[in-house]
Amino acid sequence: MKAIVLGAGLVGGPMAIDLAKDDEFEVTAVDIDEQALETMNEANPKITAIRADLSDARVVKAIVADHDLVLSAVPGFMGFQTLQTVIAAGKDVVDIAFFSENPFDLDAIAKEKGVTAIVDCGVAPGISNMLVGHVDQLLDRTENILIYVGGLPEVREWPYEYKAVFSPIDVIAEYTRPARYVENGHLVVREALSDPELLDFPGIGELEAFNTDGLRSLADTIDAPNMKEKTLRYQGHIEKMAVLRATGLFSEEEIDVNGTKIRPIDFTTKLLFPMWKLKPGEADITVMQVIIEGEKDGKGLRYVYDLLDRYDPVTATHSMARTTGYAATMAIRMLAAGLYDQTGISPPEFVGRDEKCVTFMLKGLEERGVVFQRRIEEL
Repeated sequence: MKAIVLGAGLVGGPMAIDLAKDDEFEVTAVDIDEQALETMNEANPKITAIRADLSDARVVKAIVADHDLVLSAVPGFMGFQTLQTVIAAGKDVVDIAFFSENPFDLDAIAKEKGVTAIVDCGVAPGISNMLVGHVDQLLDRTENILIYVGGLPEVREWPYEYKAVFSPIDVIAEYTRPARYVENGHLVVREALSDPELLDFPGIGELEAFNTDGLRSLADTIDAPNMKEKTLRYQGHIEKMAVLRATGLFSEEEIDVNGTKIRPIDFTTKLLFPMWKLKPGEADITVMQVIIEGEKDGKGLRYVYDLLDRYDPVTATHSMARTTGYAATMAIRMLAAGLYDQTGISPPEFVGRDEKCVTFMLKGLEERGVVFQRRIEEL
């Protein structure tokens, strides 16, 4: 099968490399960054590399035309348009772009085209949603859902003690986009970085958690009175980001600087991104905990899934690329195997309703060293 990966950056490149390990796939990867394509090809010369501007919908339409399956790993600000173009082209797609638009706005055209589009298919949102959908099917009633997740550098370096393990501009969006969660059956909207709490994670230590808009489709697809997703960082990160935001350094509104109009966000990213860049060989970690509580046969149950993943020095693959990317490549394999064929927009919790799909996804991740530990407790 011909598979094409749109985006060959921090996550897209490792996804193309992983897919190309299977003789079943003839893999093409597309990016505007020549260096990203060269790095990918050094790891696997079998991958066909195309340099192109994916922000142009006409380019996307032309490039996907000759392929069976599409994996979209473009930055969030390009995500919705790219997905819309791929669906209009009639191509089944797995998407990891974290865009602000509602993917269900594309549900009608996807069904009309007979397209299966699995969206938000990373680690969180992604596998977290799939696990929630899976347990929701097992319980008679789901009461509480709580998701903690973070990608962090192994070594803490002043001043930010953070490195961007996916598109840096999407990281900043997490600090500015209002966070939605469900409390007592009502949708609540709070500013990002709010409601801080400290949590201890074995093998890592104490991390701070804060509200971000990571609940995504779960707020609409799962009937539970309490649902929340929080991002994890090393202590002190919330205050630093809140200061930058309050100062206006994340603003997209132009200001005048000595007669020149600039957007503060452009200035900020020019300074921040080099400091947030993961250098070759720098290790990162991914930590996630998914807690789902409810009732089965009159008994209170708590399902807890834990993930602690680290940079792989053998393949020089960062943890966030492994956990996010391999979730998406396993979903591509799932489509290729015919295990999931529901047309329309499918967030991962829809996939989670099918036991065989959950087994397939988790087994594939485990084979790649991404292992989720599950425990079930009586309440």
